[in-house]
Amino acid sequence: MPELPEVEVVRRGLEDHMVGHTIVSATVLHPRAARNQLGGGPEIEANIAGLRVSAAKRRGKFLWLELIDAPSGETRPDLGLLVHLGMSGQMLIKEPDAPISPHLRAKVELDNGDEVWFVDQRTFGYWWLGDLVDGVPERVSHIATDVLDESADFSAIARNLKSRKSEIKRLLLNQEIVSGIGNIYADEMLWQAKIHPLQRADRLSLARLEELLQAGKDVMSKALAQGGTSFDALYVNVDGDSGYFALSLNAYAQTGEPCGRCGTLIIRESFMNRGSHYCPNCQKRR
Repeated sequence: MPELPEVEVVRRGLEDHMVGHTIVSATVLHPRAARNQLGGGPEIEANIAGLRVSAAKRRGKFLWLELIDAPSGETRPDLGLLVHLGMSGQMLIKEPDAPISPHLRAKVELDNGDEVWFVDQRTFGYWWLGDLVDGVPERVSHIATDVLDESADFSAIARNLKSRKSEIKRLLLNQEIVSGIGNIYADEMLWQAKIHPLQRADRLSLARLEELLQAGKDVMSKALAQGGTSFDALYVNVDGDSGYFALSLNAYAQTGEPCGRCGTLIIRESFMNRGSHYCPNCQKRR
């Protein structure tokens, strides 16, 4: 699943191509793309046409388009189109005569003639049109801030983590504590901070927890600069290009490779129906 850096790359692309443009029409081609909409695809189609995109925002792994009334220019800060990429979702900028993808699930036509496609091979992603609460779509208002959010309070997040008697990696994956972190970047930030993924959070000092959050910010900033992490053709930016951070990974998917710090071989252990990758020497459980 795309994590924070990958979603931010897509958000920036949509900001460049969509903000300031009016949506001429919308078409939802697959019911799963609007499965969380009470009125399904027809509700999105009927209510989004004629609106102008005023901003592209993100929190964690979710992004959304803020919409305004195009004819009057009246701000509609209470309405947004939420986009969740799921496992394989792509938001692609296309010309009208582009060959149709067999996995095209929804699209909008813009006033400059461009089309924005939602391509989703596995159909776990979706669109949702609805109210914004304090600038965030109501559907994801429970999602916490992320480590790249300027308003993120690392001290408060560290206190929240320390109050819980659970494995630190499990907590990093909890989107209601800190958002945007998935398996890839959890492994990477834990490696950088030299913390074992199964270390109990309440046994880590507040200073160490803040160091861990800062490591997450550092790792994700570097990933963002390289366009995110692509392991296959399913994650691309709005122009269809892959990211290259996979070439810089230190822990995730590095099983059997020497640790970049000490040379000990990286190991993989099963965790929460997925894998944890870490250095048994640098990241000792205490």
